[in-house]
Amino acid sequence: MRRLLVSWSLAALALVVAAVAPGVASAVTYAPVDRPGPAFDVSQAALDASLSCSPGVDNAARAPVLLVPGTGATPVDNYSWNYEPQFKALGIPWCAVTLPQHANGDIQVAGEYVANAIRTLHRRAGRRIAIIGHSQGGMVPRWALRFWPDTRAMVDDMIGFAPTNHGTAVAGLACGSGCSAADWQQSNKSNFIKALNSYQETFPGISYTDVYTHFDEEVQPNSDSSGTSSLHGGGGQIANIAVQDVCPTDVVEHLGIGTYDNVAYNIAIDALDHPGPADPQRIPATVCLTPLMPGVSPITGPGAGLQALIDDETSPSTKLPAEPPLACYVMASCPAAVQPAKGVGGSRRRCSRPHGLFVRLPVPRHSRIVRAVVKIDGRVARRVHGRRLVRIGLPVLHAGRHRVRVLMTTSGGRRVVVTRRYLVCGLAKLA
Repeated sequence: MRRLLVSWSLAALALVVAAVAPGVASAVTYAPVDRPGPAFDVSQAALDASLSCSPGVDNAARAPVLLVPGTGATPVDNYSWNYEPQFKALGIPWCAVTLPQHANGDIQVAGEYVANAIRTLHRRAGRRIAIIGHSQGGMVPRWALRFWPDTRAMVDDMIGFAPTNHGTAVAGLACGSGCSAADWQQSNKSNFIKALNSYQETFPGISYTDVYTHFDEEVQPNSDSSGTSSLHGGGGQIANIAVQDVCPTDVVEHLGIGTYDNVAYNIAIDALDHPGPADPQRIPATVCLTPLMPGVSPITGPGAGLQALIDDETSPSTKLPAEPPLACYVMASCPAAVQPAKGVGGSRRRCSRPHGLFVRLPVPRHSRIVRAVVKIDGRVARRVHGRRLVRIGLPVLHAGRHRVRVLMTTSGGRRVVVTRRYLVCGLAKLA
């Protein structure tokens, strides 16, 4: 939720705005949890441009971390002055995703950015990844996991700091003239929250660690593990932990729990360093002696936190009179396959399957293709050698639009280039 705080403080301050969305006129039947996810509406170029990564992500030696910011924030606000430098010191590779409109827009669109980030980081690392998110950033990855089921096998740990998993009851105070899409959707009565938690809240194979504080002035209620941040059931391994379970005197509020609090940081590191979710019994009592997590400078940290707060409060947003409608793919009645979409030049293109795709190569006169390099969306995906190449099978492609470029060499040394574009629909098989 967008914050209306005015100072760097450990105490709970002013309430923030949200709104209660209109009730659903009739019951909704949600898409089954195993239905393949839809193709992205956002362009692949925009999705790729939203991701920034540290060195060490490619073929990572340990699980890299995807950092997801909260409402009104960017990764610079949320993580550049705390978790990013600390992960560098620990040798933990990371990527951070920038959500559109400073995460004030439709969270369903933000979910596409996160789903793409999960797939990209998993592919580059060659292993399962971890996710850390604050506030909306701790919740929106669950939207990706819910409606793009191929991403579930790519994630090991899902760690949320004060996530709005069930919305917030702090709502209806300032939406008389409208609220941002993200504020509407994070009401505990929103249609978005109902869809997010439809059928099951977690998925087997993923470890969920949800960290909250009793002094959260924005995400409420959070007085115990039955509160809005906590998760239950569904098959995942779950730990719902209040920072006060570790340090009873910790009075950190909403902003602090996701940016500088030493207890929250140690809970997250415990989850990253051990199989399964975090265990508060493993957190040493000495963490209570230091309020600031490592990586936060006691000299520059307060200024960085204040700047993050200012950026958050002044981030641009578009006010809407009501909650955005749910996307078609959320409903069981929505067709599972994507309808034919406009391709390059406005032509109609049919959906391709995610696997079993081939590029047929041209046959040069008085020569033959003997070597080829396949690039998918600008990245080298395959190198092929042979006496005579006629067609090349492509790797499994996830749903969305892809540009395939084949750079070939003939037996006479001539270079030949072929470009193909594919609209892939349905669930890709995992490599």
